[in-house]
Amino acid sequence: MASHIVGYPRMGPKRELKFALESFWDGKSSAEDLKKVAADLRSSIWKQMKGAGIKYIPSNTFSYYDQVLDTTAMIGAVPPRYGWNGGEIEFGTYFSMARGNATVPAMEMTKWFDTNYHFIVPELGPDVKFSYASHKAVEEYKEAKALGVDTVPVLVGPVSYLLLSKPAKGVEKSFSLLSLLDKILPIYKEVIAELKAAGASWIQFDEPTLVKDLESHQLQAFTSAYSALESSLAGLNVIIETYFADVPAAAFKTLTGLKCVTGFGFDLVRGTKTLDLIKGEFPSGKYLFAGVVDGRNIWANDLASSLSVLQSLEGIVGKDKLVVSTSCSLLHTAVDLVNEPKLDKELKSWLAFAAQKVVEVNALAKALAGHKEELIGWEGLVVDARAVHATLKKRDSEPVGQNDANAALLAISFLFQAFFSANAAAQASRKSSPRVTNEAVQKAAAALKGSDHRRATNVSARLDVQQKKLNLPVLPTTTIGSFPQTMELRKVRREYKAKKVSEEEYIKAIKEEINKVVKLQEELDIDVLVHGEPERNDMVEYFGEQLSGFAFSANGWVQSYGSRCVKPPIIYGDVSRPKPMTVFWSSMAQSMTARPMKGMLTGPVTILNWSFVRNDQPRFETCYQIALAIKEEVEDLEKAGINVIQIDEAALREGLPLRKSEEAFYLNWAVHSFRITNCGVQDTCQIHTHMCYSNFNDIIHSIIDMDADVITIENSRSDEKLLSVFREGVKYGAGIGPGVYDIHSPRIPSTDEIADRINKMLQVLETNILWVNPDCGLKTRKYTEVNPALKNMVAAAKLIRTQLARAK
Repeated sequence: MASHIVGYPRMGPKRELKFALESFWDGKSSAEDLKKVAADLRSSIWKQMKGAGIKYIPSNTFSYYDQVLDTTAMIGAVPPRYGWNGGEIEFGTYFSMARGNATVPAMEMTKWFDTNYHFIVPELGPDVKFSYASHKAVEEYKEAKALGVDTVPVLVGPVSYLLLSKPAKGVEKSFSLLSLLDKILPIYKEVIAELKAAGASWIQFDEPTLVKDLESHQLQAFTSAYSALESSLAGLNVIIETYFADVPAAAFKTLTGLKCVTGFGFDLVRGTKTLDLIKGEFPSGKYLFAGVVDGRNIWANDLASSLSVLQSLEGIVGKDKLVVSTSCSLLHTAVDLVNEPKLDKELKSWLAFAAQKVVEVNALAKALAGHKEELIGWEGLVVDARAVHATLKKRDSEPVGQNDANAALLAISFLFQAFFSANAAAQASRKSSPRVTNEAVQKAAAALKGSDHRRATNVSARLDVQQKKLNLPVLPTTTIGSFPQTMELRKVRREYKAKKVSEEEYIKAIKEEINKVVKLQEELDIDVLVHGEPERNDMVEYFGEQLSGFAFSANGWVQSYGSRCVKPPIIYGDVSRPKPMTVFWSSMAQSMTARPMKGMLTGPVTILNWSFVRNDQPRFETCYQIALAIKEEVEDLEKAGINVIQIDEAALREGLPLRKSEEAFYLNWAVHSFRITNCGVQDTCQIHTHMCYSNFNDIIHSIIDMDADVITIENSRSDEKLLSVFREGVKYGAGIGPGVYDIHSPRIPSTDEIADRINKMLQVLETNILWVNPDCGLKTRKYTEVNPALKNMVAAAKLIRTQLARAK
């Protein structure tokens, strides 16, 4: 019985890659320094998996920014604006595509399926000249081999790559991206040939788009692509990996009909219906890479349940053809539970981060094979490893005789049994722990299911009342919420948390920062202000820390995009709000200005989607609990005199199921959760929400149904495709602020550029509903970038106001 890992986190257990990247971008370290950090991380990951007994270890899942961007580099599909003239793509071109530079904008960034990871969207057209321009996949395979680790090189599959792309600027939107298949396959053939020459015996193609509802011509593209690659792949074992959802029956038939494929990988955590397809018609003689260990969440695997699933599959595909795997790449989970000394013992026993999941995969494989004595990597097990280490210590310092070897095997066997016994005990503990269940919260959330929660007055009437109270100009300006998080600010929060500064000193420091941000916005003449969120470490973690039912890691970082990492809270129990969370700071900020000050909250769907969520009840039940907690906060803010409240739902689109048949149910409870939060406020209280970096056009009617007074939404980095939905006749009566510039790039837009964007918006949106704002929050930027960008934004708004006044 063999074991396999789809992919592994890149950032490192202490975010080593993040800091190396940012140091390089800031000019504080060299390219060689960055490459050294990256090589050390790769080496550590490969050796860790080999030491844990994994047979099929992936390579080329490391990336300096994003795996789809790596594929764009591999096939030389660099947009002309970056001035690339051929040859091997170096950091300058690569990072310009990812982040933009002083003269050209970055490529579009959007969510990777329904995760919080973002990928760089390829820009393709009929005139793109493809060439083999990055040898990264081959170089990393050779690098691992030199370390004594034979790996499975992983490539983003050619069909998924094209289906995830978009037509380049100036190319007709109707252009068939799949028409480029014959042009990119020769590059894939070159890569395959080099991998074979380097000694690779297996290769993995990730084709995650197979879980979506594809049309017949799209499915045919998979057959065409892998038929064309068949001769090149001769002599190689080929895995096609899918993940994140069930594979539809038609796609399953297409996939399993590919002759050149040796094995198929399926997500059997989220894709439970795929089990029925496997039982019904899995091809004889093929490998099944069974993804039974969850790559998307941090709960310890229920080993007994997974063994039962695997045993049922063993009878279908045979013991020699069944491979235990993760449901998807472990990129989406935290790195190592070893780095969490502050999590209490009970909660820690319920968890498994990436390093522990690697051990779970191998343990399941060995248990299924009946080779308990072969369990490798026992030091990595969480269960009292120190006690066993003492038993085996003699092995490390003296020659091992037969009796010692037998004792060692017995000890490892004992540990194996202890590991499974402890897992069973942890599963039982989690089900019965009183810290998980709050009966009052359960009842309150259950009462919401059959009700509809809406504000009594329609949005146009509310906007009239709000305008009389707020007295805002045409094209009001605002920002999304956060201002730069400086080193000094982080230090203050860190020292307060460590009790190195008093509460009084902390409040004084935060108050000074808020005052600075308020004065800056007044000087810039922004109309609706924010307090800058200096007291917040993260837009989800900050709230989770003040809600019951949440726990927090110290180093549970997960990559969101590039060097940006988030530390998702862990929702382990029922959620409630013990006391107000933001009223103190928002009231303080409002007292510093006569202009409207936004109260800033994170919405229930975003808190849910950006957390590691309990898996012992439906997600919508947890979301309703969070919604009730946020509702209490909204109403307390209104009582405190805050008349504009922003409830961010940045992740609403992200949680949309990948299958059409499941979308309506999700959107119903997600939109309902948002409405619950603000259904009790007066008409004079203006409710804003914010969404970023996703494709919203297909859910625009659900966004309208959220019934917010104003929505701010990403627009600039995606070439203003949001506006196309309004060009197509969708009527939007609430306030809307499509972002006028991309904050994820250090580039500073000019006044004329922003004014041009506003004019494009006015072609499809009414003047009286349009707001002017950046794409997203400013926390990741520097003040040297923020100040001039906001100055130009306000100047652009004033310029258009003047033009509109003259036109009257």
